[in-house]
Amino acid sequence: MVFNDALRARQDAHAAGERVSDSEVQRRVVTLAKTRSERQWLGEVASVALVQACQDARRGYRNWFDSLSGRRKGRKVGHPGFRSRKDNRQSIRLTRNGFGITAGGVRLAKVGDVALVWSRVLQSVPSSVTVIREADGRYYASFVVEVAQRPLPKTRNDVGIDPGVWCHPRSRPECCEEHSG
Repeated sequence: MVFNDALRARQDAHAAGERVSDSEVQRRVVTLAKTRSERQWLGEVASVALVQACQDARRGYRNWFDSLSGRRKGRKVGHPGFRSRKDNRQSIRLTRNGFGITAGGVRLAKVGDVALVWSRVLQSVPSSVTVIREADGRYYASFVVEVAQRPLPKTRNDVGIDPGVWCHPRSRPECCEEHSG
């Protein structure tokens, strides 16, 4: 909801010919929204998550503008779109001051201790965590950690790959027509 409000605030400001700063968008969609009766429940949500939703909307606009100007490498990115209520996958991202690692799992701001089944040992202190609720009701936690680069060992074996040798009719039907007879 905060993400959509941030997009809407930027669109409204643009339509009014107003230039709005990131901090002003955040003030409008988080701080001022908490004073309205229909959005008072935002006070029960960790502020870190609300700020992160505003940052996600800002990043969507930055990626779009950078894509338009050519500063962004990779494929072109379109205008950021609103998130749907019908999307069954929900997520929340918390930065360092919104969570902590405990002996049995993780402690989330305004939620409390959450037990985890670890898939692997964290290699360093995490900088953020994303908690995802899938459509089937299961929850997952994904941590961002910094890992030192380890170069692969040198080897004397050389491998050459010729991508033109193999083709698949679904991926490149014109290739298979050329080679079929």
